Amino acid sequence: MPILILYTERLLLKPLASEDASQIQLLYPRWEIVRYMVSSVPWPYPDNGAESYVNNVALPDMANGIAWFWTIRHLETPDKLMGVICLYDVEDNNRGFWLAPEHQGQGFMREASNAATDYWFNSLNKTVLRAPKAALNSRSKIISESSGMRLIRTEKKEYVSGLLDSELWEITREEWNARQGSRALLSAVS
Repeated sequence: MPILILYTERLLLKPLASEDASQIQLLYPRWEIVRYMVSSVPWPYPDNGAESYVNNVALPDMANGIAWFWTIRHLETPDKLMGVICLYDVEDNNRGFWLAPEHQGQGFMREASNAATDYWFNSLNKTVLRAPKAALNSRSKIISESSGMRLIRTEKKEYVSGLLDSELWEITREEWNARQGSRALLSAVS
């Protein structure tokens, strides 16, 4: 099944392509982005890190049908990448994302996350979405909380910044769709 372009009120989520690596390489290797990434992310980030990841990990996983990656772009500047969001069909790690710091705090990741989560449940027909995160990653926690996810487990995990408390958040398809139905009903009434 081809990965669809997703649209939100302000964003274009375009399937990841090899040519996106150059923009990722310019945006991604910043401490405020990578510090809460899994420890397998190399730091300092190598000059070919994005090209290697996109071409040797992300695109092959997409081709194998176990991952769905999108670049996040503003509808008004569709050639300019702001971040990346992905879905993975692996146990206890179904969604991940990053957004360049200059675009944070404006609700963009919440929009992208909602679009990707809806795709997970209503296009891919998955029954549960789980997202791990460093407990210190307060921005990511806010996105999980605002989308109706709940904390189901805590443990220690290695991140780029070291051994940290880690949280696993979850939402089911039924919970997600009930929440979306409630929002649509509220919008219709307002």
